[in-house]
Amino acid sequence: MAHTPKNYDQLIAECAGFLSENQLKAHFTLYQGYVKKLNEIEERLAKADPTTANYSFSEYSELRRREPVAYNGTILHELYFQGLGAAGQAPSDEFKKAIEASFGSWDAWIADIKGIVGSGHGWCLVTYDYNFNKVRNSQVQGEHHIGLLPNQGIIAAIDAWEHAYFLDYGTKKPDYLAGVLKHLNWSVLNGRLPSFGQSKA
Repeated sequence: MAHTPKNYDQLIAECAGFLSENQLKAHFTLYQGYVKKLNEIEERLAKADPTTANYSFSEYSELRRREPVAYNGTILHELYFQGLGAAGQAPSDEFKKAIEASFGSWDAWIADIKGIVGSGHGWCLVTYDYNFNKVRNSQVQGEHHIGLLPNQGIIAAIDAWEHAYFLDYGTKKPDYLAGVLKHLNWSVLNGRLPSFGQSKA
């Protein structure tokens, strides 16, 4: 079944003053490219012969090696766009308690996010770690796959690649991140947190 790019045009109004229409539309186009390539890879994988698999090269092997790039590029962008919205929303009390239990304080959690975003290119993911029943921040680098930890439920995906902000902010990544944190869509993010302390079977 083919994947269809989702429409996030509502962000043009909701993020006005934070991200320009040109910045958002350029980002939407990049996301749509990942969806297109994911469809292409899955279509070709359905026809490729797995018995030809080879470390050096085969069509099947190369498609498998590139699949995570298109898949994660698609899904992480959807989580990012869904996690943005109008400024002024607030986390739930349950979310605040989970952050304090996991990081010691809200400020420590924010400081850790800033540290990850400032550490390099890639993504900062806020996840619920089902392995240790806590909220965790992690850095995903490379081509959307290096550093992606197992058994995590993604709560927020913060795109820290230059394409997410450079038209509006140039090299001022901290200003972009400040805008992201003000425009988190807590009506969505609150719902992504499972009952705190719940283990996953």
